[in-house]
Amino acid sequence: MGILLISAGGILAWKTCADLRPLPYSLNFESSDIRKVQILDRNGIPLTVTYQNRWNIHDYVPLHDIPPLLQKAFVASEDRRFYQHRGVDWHARFMALFQNIRSFRAVRGASTITEQVVRLWRPRPRNLWSRWLEGFEASRLEKVFSKEQILECYLNQVPYAAKRRGVVQAALYYFDRDLDTLNPEEILALAVMVRAPGRLNPHEDAKRLEKPILRLARKMLQEQGINGTGLNGLREISLNIRKAPFTQNAEHFVQHLYETTPASRLSKLRRLRTTLSAPLQNKIQCILDQRLRDLKDKGVHNGAVLVLDHERNEVLAWVNGGASTDEIAETWIDAVTTPRQPGSALKPFLYALALEKGWTAATRIDDLPLAAPVGHGLHTYHNYSRIHYGALPLRQALGNSLNIPAVRTIQFVEVTHFLDCLKRLGIESLHQHPDHYGEGLALGNGEITLLELTRAYTVLANRGRYKSLNTFGNSDFQGTRQVFPPETASLIGNILSDPEARKLEFGRGSLLRFPVQTAVKTGTSSDYRDAWAVGYNDRFTAGVWMGNLDRRPSLGVTGASGPALVLRSVFAELNRNRETHPLYLSPRLKKRDICLETGALHGHRCVTVSEWFAPGTEPEDRPVPQPPPGRPYLQSPTHGLQLAMDPRIPDDHEAFQFQMTHMPPGAKIDWYVDDKLSATTLTPSYLWPLSKGAHSAMAKIWPVDSKSPVPTPLVNFVVK
Repeated sequence: MGILLISAGGILAWKTCADLRPLPYSLNFESSDIRKVQILDRNGIPLTVTYQNRWNIHDYVPLHDIPPLLQKAFVASEDRRFYQHRGVDWHARFMALFQNIRSFRAVRGASTITEQVVRLWRPRPRNLWSRWLEGFEASRLEKVFSKEQILECYLNQVPYAAKRRGVVQAALYYFDRDLDTLNPEEILALAVMVRAPGRLNPHEDAKRLEKPILRLARKMLQEQGINGTGLNGLREISLNIRKAPFTQNAEHFVQHLYETTPASRLSKLRRLRTTLSAPLQNKIQCILDQRLRDLKDKGVHNGAVLVLDHERNEVLAWVNGGASTDEIAETWIDAVTTPRQPGSALKPFLYALALEKGWTAATRIDDLPLAAPVGHGLHTYHNYSRIHYGALPLRQALGNSLNIPAVRTIQFVEVTHFLDCLKRLGIESLHQHPDHYGEGLALGNGEITLLELTRAYTVLANRGRYKSLNTFGNSDFQGTRQVFPPETASLIGNILSDPEARKLEFGRGSLLRFPVQTAVKTGTSSDYRDAWAVGYNDRFTAGVWMGNLDRRPSLGVTGASGPALVLRSVFAELNRNRETHPLYLSPRLKKRDICLETGALHGHRCVTVSEWFAPGTEPEDRPVPQPPPGRPYLQSPTHGLQLAMDPRIPDDHEAFQFQMTHMPPGAKIDWYVDDKLSATTLTPSYLWPLSKGAHSAMAKIWPVDSKSPVPTPLVNFVVK
């Protein structure tokens, strides 16, 4: 018998030693594995709150910052002999065993705070063997760590409902308050809830807590934890149950970080500080949401704002409009990274490329009727106001965002070169072949994101240099590249900040005239589906998009009538309490007084204006460089065009206008239809009487003093 007992004891000792685990090196668990990092703004304000980590590592407070009453309440409730035992309260264990045997069920536990810390650190199945091991490990734990360290760990890691851990997270979750602002009843509530967090959840039934709180208060009164006055006061104090709202609305920015940051980097950090400014984010959120409410009747429900510090190329605000409004079903989509048509917002880069190829701000561009083939039809380009201004300088063409001069400009620089330029600016969404976009790329027929567009404008603000975007503090340097010469970039900024340059279409006193010099450009896509406003000053670049993420058109909202007011308010906030400066203007630019009508140096009988020129492009006693004349061709009809006769108009009254492009001055044109001479004109157009059937057309141009004509290619078209 003795041998059996000795053998059993040996086996028990061996099994116990085998199942015991090494003690932790520390009880604050800061070096533990991270499942999800906490994202902070540039000043350490949390942008995310995560409860997916095993330990509470984000809301950890030292013991001396925890109210003494809360410490006493937990000791009285969970382990009243905490400061006397050495890890295991044997008296409490025997009393619990006696009560459980008498009741034939488990009615009482006897785990000390130290044993509960062991259980948190090393979860095991709830059985007698686990309780046996926890007793040994609790005793070992108290030999290594002090009572204060163990209590501090317990109060910071004790589990509550909704995956909250620790008294700080519990106070915020249940009462929306910090620990030092809790009243005595709320403090005692935190102590009693840990026994059954699900059943004693005050969000579900606060009255269930009343009796346990009073029982704990009487127990503490007996043990001199609180005085009688404090106990009597509990009956007059109520629990202020309230869930804490999370005020930092930056979930789309955070999601972008998760998607673009290597997982290996996120797994090594407890907290990740970003460049975002939470106060600025909240202010811009209010600005955007208010503007969306104002435009709701105009059919605009979504919007986004991106703010960059282009001096450091840091993201300061990443705002999605209506993200806190349940009525908007598409708010889970990040409008900052969703491709949309930019409209005229790409024009500054087109004209910058033209300046590189020899044009100047005084180069005159024709703003005359223009059409181009689209499938079997004919698309007529027009300006927003439907007004044609004739030949006018590049400064006014860009400032007034005129469409026809932009199409003529992309004909000069070529679609392929413009697309390559946009890719050098970091716009990667335009991945189709140049033929897919055609000349409509000048008017923004491709889709890009607000992030790409705003980042591209930082190139103009940074003297033509592209810099990689920084979303983290002290981020690794990723290099730069020069896209435009500094002279070109500063000249485009000078045009975009010139109220006189945009007065034809926008007037002198529009919303685009900011108090501080700011380069501003708007854009509107077809059918008013997208409205944009982008701008930059000496320090900041901001972009605004408005529209509907379900792609419904708005009721006539343009970039100048919708986002422009938001952009103006954003820059007012950015410039608050700081010293502003003018936009950079390259010292290599030269100012000259020129004749407005010709672009040459001013004469005695012309209106004189001042203009900036890059070195080597300033005018002499001759006109400035103009677009070279192209080969004459039939602009209309186009090959494959299909026309339909109007049944409401008599057939002999219907006509179609033939149009010639690049007609030499003083030339004569012979118009041929179906190989027969139909008419001869001295103008580039001819009204041809419509006739049903398949037809062919061509023209012969007779330049002045030429003995032979210049024929145009034959085109085939159909009249139905």
